[in-house]
Amino acid sequence: MRHACLTAALVFRSLAYPATYDLTGRIQPPAATPVFLHGATFPFEASVLTGPDGRFRFRKLAAGTYTLAVTTAARGEALQTVELSPGTVDAKGHLDILVKIDTTRLESDNARASGTTVSTVVLSIPDRAVKEYQEAQRCLSRRDTVCAIAHLRHSVEIAPRFAAAWNQLGTIEYQARRYGDAETNFREALNADGQAFEPLVNLGGVLLNLERPRDALSYNREAVASRPNDALANSQLGLTYFDLNDLVQAEKYLKTAVRLDPAHFSHPQLVLSDIYVRRGDWPAAIAALREFLAVHPDSPQAAEIRKEIADLSQR
Repeated sequence: MRHACLTAALVFRSLAYPATYDLTGRIQPPAATPVFLHGATFPFEASVLTGPDGRFRFRKLAAGTYTLAVTTAARGEALQTVELSPGTVDAKGHLDILVKIDTTRLESDNARASGTTVSTVVLSIPDRAVKEYQEAQRCLSRRDTVCAIAHLRHSVEIAPRFAAAWNQLGTIEYQARRYGDAETNFREALNADGQAFEPLVNLGGVLLNLERPRDALSYNREAVASRPNDALANSQLGLTYFDLNDLVQAEKYLKTAVRLDPAHFSHPQLVLSDIYVRRGDWPAAIAALREFLAVHPDSPQAAEIRKEIADLSQR
């Protein structure tokens, strides 16, 4: 099976390029608002405030896949995958993007803010725990995982019901492929706050990596029900159905994920191509693979996928 599994701001592999890049963008309609950048394949967190014109900039970013999160005044969140690699940036190593805020697709979790901020549900968390959590985010902005883990562990020692800190610990463990530890931390986060979206969708993803799709099904269904416009939730539910050999449902949710975020780090086009190959629908399989290459030109799988397209074209 070619596909790999994933969780919020997580996936199987990072693009390993030596250069650093600058990411700039503009929010439309313009607004002064927080913008967060999460490492999708490696531990990293950063945030900036846009100007009144909606412009923002992140400097000296490592190559790889990121999730950009825009928190609006209405307390909804817009997410977009951003891939920084030689094939997506200009000659100066710069990528400029436009983020269109569609109010009909904003997602919120009981008016919670981005995962890099403290949830309103945990406002009762002691200040000492919050400070440890915030220091962990600063560590992650420097990509210092050891530092981040130490502060997060101190945070949950002070406040065992600090769901955001447990979730961050789970995310780091997931990105290190320590899936059993990741599952434990995500479950701790859900025990602390049963309404939190991030550990819910993350648990659904890690269970897939543990090859337990039947266990993952209820979590991924609940994640889509909670946030029907979340690309990750839809992709994971589609992948769950794929692993359970329900190709009709798998196609439905994977196509939704592609529509919501064509460059999503979960790579739903690859699983869609597998579905179409099983059906003998070569043109659809080729189209899905070409769409993948269009948004992931520097994927480590690019050469293999181009060969697969050539082979399918001969059938």
